[in-house]
Amino acid sequence: MVVFACAECGAAMTTKVARVALPDHSGQKYGHGLLPSLLEPGTYAVDPGDGQSWEPLKPEPEAQGVRLLTYCISGAPNRIGIAPGDVRGTVFIPERLGGCCCGWDGQYGPNLACARCDRPVATRVDDCGFWQVVWLEPEAVRPVAVGGPVQRVIDWAELQSIPPVDPRGFWSPLWEAAAAVALAHLLAVSGGKRVSVPEGPVAQVFRRAIDSLLPPEPPERHLVLAGPGLSAAITDIALVPRHPQTGEVWPCDAGAVVPLSAGVWTYLAFNDDRRLVPAAYGMPAVVRRDDPPPLLPSSPFRPDGRVFLSTLERLAAVRQPWLRRIYDRVKDRPHMDPFA
Repeated sequence: MVVFACAECGAAMTTKVARVALPDHSGQKYGHGLLPSLLEPGTYAVDPGDGQSWEPLKPEPEAQGVRLLTYCISGAPNRIGIAPGDVRGTVFIPERLGGCCCGWDGQYGPNLACARCDRPVATRVDDCGFWQVVWLEPEAVRPVAVGGPVQRVIDWAELQSIPPVDPRGFWSPLWEAAAAVALAHLLAVSGGKRVSVPEGPVAQVFRRAIDSLLPPEPPERHLVLAGPGLSAAITDIALVPRHPQTGEVWPCDAGAVVPLSAGVWTYLAFNDDRRLVPAAYGMPAVVRRDDPPPLLPSSPFRPDGRVFLSTLERLAAVRQPWLRRIYDRVKDRPHMDPFA
């Protein structure tokens, strides 16, 4: 457990918090309503590069008549995200409280200052369409180890699933973000070759994207769901869970590994949407009828395009011309299939 303190005066800025993996939806903007907290109370996560941009490196090399655009990632790395309710000892900076209508989006830089020394230390984001979070500036705070219960790391067998449909009947934004991150990694390891996916829920999540982004040739690579509790033989590309606390990726001997949010992976691997209900008309109590599964949203599932692009930006493979072309095509046409 740690408490983050002001690097200038040493005043405590947070309650006791324990580190968890950065959620896939940390950079997501979703809808027009108020969203809940990005992180659970008592936890924090580190973003290796929130709000990054690419800048061309000059001169731009050429190979076989094709200009190879190379890019570097710039921006403040390693910002520390915490739940807004875990912040202590801060005051707002009035001239930096910009947003759309319901809160602040952080577009003007740090909007929270240390209440003791007035140093800008953090940025609160809670406007409509943004997951609510406070980003501590890494140069303005320092972690202080404190006593407290040791964080229990859950076992792989205890992973909880996340349903694909939210309570309103729409596709879950958590699924859209998780699928976008996994899709970026899948393209990177595919080498630009067509990938087959297993029938069922995995195909519903990824096949439309593969059809839209990869060449239509017969599949040369094969994606298989793998992880705790599954015994499928893995020889090519494994779709495996990423631990929600440690960020560790399930280890396996596949030729390539594609990480997926543990909650989404668990649902894909083990959920059965069939509903067994008591049969009617005087049938014995032990007899169950197999009802149709619940209705899914009328629109096809689509990964989050913004999250997809930001994930690709962080992968070294995006420097390859074929993957760079996909990135440019999606960036220039953000509402193309499979993102619309």
